[in-house]
Amino acid sequence: MLREVADMGFEWVELSHGIRVSLVPGILKALHEGVIRVSSVHNFCPLPAGYTSPAPNLYRPSAADDRERSQWLRHTRRTLDFAKQVDARVVVLHLGAVDFFWFSPVQKYRRYLQAQGEKFSAEAPEYRELLAKTMARIRRRAGPYWANVKACLEEILPYAEERGLRLGLENRERIEELPLDDGFPELLAGLSRPGVAGYWHDAGHAQLKHRAGLLAHPQHLEQNAAHLVGFHLHDVDAAGRDHQPLGSGQVDIAMVSRFFRPDQVFVLEYGPKITAEDVLESRRRLLPLLPS
Repeated sequence: MLREVADMGFEWVELSHGIRVSLVPGILKALHEGVIRVSSVHNFCPLPAGYTSPAPNLYRPSAADDRERSQWLRHTRRTLDFAKQVDARVVVLHLGAVDFFWFSPVQKYRRYLQAQGEKFSAEAPEYRELLAKTMARIRRRAGPYWANVKACLEEILPYAEERGLRLGLENRERIEELPLDDGFPELLAGLSRPGVAGYWHDAGHAQLKHRAGLLAHPQHLEQNAAHLVGFHLHDVDAAGRDHQPLGSGQVDIAMVSRFFRPDQVFVLEYGPKITAEDVLESRRRLLPLLPS
């Protein structure tokens, strides 16, 4: 797996949340032989025992159930140990979501988006009303979930710092996921160990939120620029499908690149349906934009 990535011209790789335990010996062998180096690791990596498919939200630090939060802490520590073992710099984290047991407004919101498809307009009056009502209910319910996130982060920060690792807190694509998009500055400013955690920008997720009228992509980057530690880079097509090749959709990668710095991590994040040719073309588009 890693030789294939290296043969495409990449010197660094992110080990993501689909890495099974059975792959670890081969990964360590490749690293020992100098095939490639690891820039970042995405929680949970390797996958918890018994799981064979990507599961980054298997356990959530926002969960109301303290047993789930304990599992999040346990497996996040395991990921941090693995990241240290493979000499990664950053561990990327998801931070959970606001849950609704009954009458979730999120379901109605998602059904609207699915029904609209490519006809969707963030300026439609009925959509603006639906969005305002949905966000109001999410914000009213968010308090306890947000408090759980902060408590879990405070518990994991010393563990990361002891291992010389930074935490990349990723922006998410779903409306109910945490942090809510305006919440990153307050979260990062309030953590007890400044600099251990930073903001991880997923360009595709931000573009989906931009498309939905939840944020303005350039302003969101500007707001979080001081804390940026890395990027997941991919495009979004007209139907709202992300993880597309760079240059094929709506993400303004030149705009995003204005926030690049040499100390950051840059990851082309794709799934198995993207061809090797598309990955190479994305690499070709990205290389001139990277800071020296």
